[in-house]
Amino acid sequence: MSVTVNKHNVNTQENACNFIEDFGCNVFSDEVMKKRISEEAYANLRKTVEDGVPMSSATAQEIANAMKDWAMERGATHYTHWFQPLTGVTAEKHDSFIDFDSDGGVISKFSGKALIKGESDASSFPSGGLRATFEARGYTAWDCTSPAFLKEDTAGVTLCVPTAFCSYTGVALDKKTPLLKSCHALSTQAIRILRLFGNNAAKKVVTSVGAEQEYFLIDKDLFKQRNDLLMCGRTLFGCVPPKGQEMDYHYYGTLKERVANYMKELDIALWKLGVPAKTKHNEVAPSQHELAPIFTDVNIATDHNQLIMEMMKRIAAHHGFACLLHEKPFRDINGSGKHNNWSMMTNDGTNLLEPGKTPHENAQFLLFIAAIIKAIDENAELLRASAANAGNDHRLGASEAPPAIISIFFGDELTDILESISGEGSYSGHYGGKLDIGVSTLPALPKDSTDRNRTSPFAFTGNKFEFRMVPSSASIAGPNTVINTIVAESLCQFADRLEKVKDFNKELSEIIRETVKEHGRIIFDGNGYSEEWVNEAEKRGLPNIKSSVEAYAAYLSPQSVEIFEKHNVYSKLELESRYEIKLDKYISTINVEANTMLHMAKRQILPRCMEYAGKLAAAHGAVEQVVGSGNCESYKKVLTKYMKLIDSMQSHVAQLEQVISNQGGFACDEAKLGEYCRDAIVSQMEVLRGDADELEAMTEKDNWGLPTYSELLF
Repeated sequence: MSVTVNKHNVNTQENACNFIEDFGCNVFSDEVMKKRISEEAYANLRKTVEDGVPMSSATAQEIANAMKDWAMERGATHYTHWFQPLTGVTAEKHDSFIDFDSDGGVISKFSGKALIKGESDASSFPSGGLRATFEARGYTAWDCTSPAFLKEDTAGVTLCVPTAFCSYTGVALDKKTPLLKSCHALSTQAIRILRLFGNNAAKKVVTSVGAEQEYFLIDKDLFKQRNDLLMCGRTLFGCVPPKGQEMDYHYYGTLKERVANYMKELDIALWKLGVPAKTKHNEVAPSQHELAPIFTDVNIATDHNQLIMEMMKRIAAHHGFACLLHEKPFRDINGSGKHNNWSMMTNDGTNLLEPGKTPHENAQFLLFIAAIIKAIDENAELLRASAANAGNDHRLGASEAPPAIISIFFGDELTDILESISGEGSYSGHYGGKLDIGVSTLPALPKDSTDRNRTSPFAFTGNKFEFRMVPSSASIAGPNTVINTIVAESLCQFADRLEKVKDFNKELSEIIRETVKEHGRIIFDGNGYSEEWVNEAEKRGLPNIKSSVEAYAAYLSPQSVEIFEKHNVYSKLELESRYEIKLDKYISTINVEANTMLHMAKRQILPRCMEYAGKLAAAHGAVEQVVGSGNCESYKKVLTKYMKLIDSMQSHVAQLEQVISNQGGFACDEAKLGEYCRDAIVSQMEVLRGDADELEAMTEKDNWGLPTYSELLF
């Protein structure tokens, strides 16, 4: 039985899935390994994963054989080291399992050496000056903390082995290596704190993350007719439609059948890959949707999010859609973000951001909260930089996303408690009065003691923090690397103090009290969209970094370098490379958009407008002959205005061409070039767009030629 939706056949039987039995069927999971390798090999693997003990070649070979056999049973002919270079997307080089024996016979082979380490040409990946272009050698190293998996498509089945990626000299050329280092740094410092509270059972603290992914689905045939969407992922021209999202009917609305079928296939594909896709719904903007997974270890969550974005795009084509992950595909329509829900968990499952039910637990909770407050306030610029890209510049602060100002939301009750502890206020709850750390008057906080402030960039939501600034198209590795590292530094400073004192409770109270007092400026529970908050934030001395070019400088600050080097996450050289890569990508993005704009203006919009102007002139002449020139002033006014807009657009095209060509004057200073792109090119693009959008509003639909917002969104 098949169902036809908008000419796209969707076979419901083929899409059938027993999600309990099929979940993770394409993952070489812990359960699969237990069945396919010896107890000794499995024990050795766990030592590597949990304690960092180097893996023997014999163990690696046994696992490689088991992995190969499992993959081939499911139709795999090739394997790849799947890694995350500094492009922001994933990369893979496929090698077949084919080999020859000593007699020249064909055999299948996957060695332990090939599993653990691979070699890739790194010359064309961005390195930010970490190595010369002619130094091509790069290495991929198996990340055994993230399970291997099978990717299925019409080309076949491939075994994917998650790996880190580094240069010949050992510097990190990827997003995974620093993330793993930041996880180790956070765990090390958090364990120090737990030991001081008498917890000797926990061996490790992991970052648990759930990344909500927003995206747009538009008709693929219409997508192909727009060069701006093809080249840039967003519309560079487009007149606002008569109806956008004003009625709020789309948010959580009933899923259209074609979209629902897409989501169903996406869920099944992700479940087979072990991605715990949980929630799906319509978002605020028309044609906008969201997928949210269940929380998991940040390293695996990062891998999962990359797979989510890849599968979203690939499966969209099966249903005649194009999936847009750009942060702002449409002007005056809500853009897309990625809400990064972050918490800390012990290896035995205790969430360190749960308030707890006893005074002892509360004191520990408040110390971790204090560490986060200190970390975010002292490193707000760095956190802002981690969420910066050219697309997000159009989104942040646009009354739809968090503002560019970093603040923390706690809600009334927890804010009352923190202010009471700092001496800045009184607790207004059941007990009343000032609160001391660790005494019975400190109440247990219910999980949902606060509302959810959707305007806050970093909001506490019961037992986790939601970092809502992350760009929808970006990897979550960078933001989580920053959060892990800056919180690790705060915990380190606290542990250094607490380990030296005789009166633990007194010093604990003092640390929390002084932290809230010194860094309480970062706490804000109000409307982050309001102009009043912009003014208030300035009074508090909070940074308001509005563009990526400004934000990226935080990677080079002495404070950032010191923190990252202290915790062995990034070297100074690696930080400089990230700065250069991000700035270069920003400049390239602006130039691609500007040149695409010129292409569309000169080859599509202006010719069609001139053709339509001819029709208007002909109509004017015909009417004038019938009724006389004095009776067709309205025709003349329309034609005159239309011609003036064409002249203006031609003039602004020439100006944009000139502005683009003037970049040569900044060839030796990339920072200045980035500022020039932001201030000169982007502003000139806005002027040109203004002409085109006004012309679109005056041009007959059939003559315009480009799919309009109404067609794309509805």
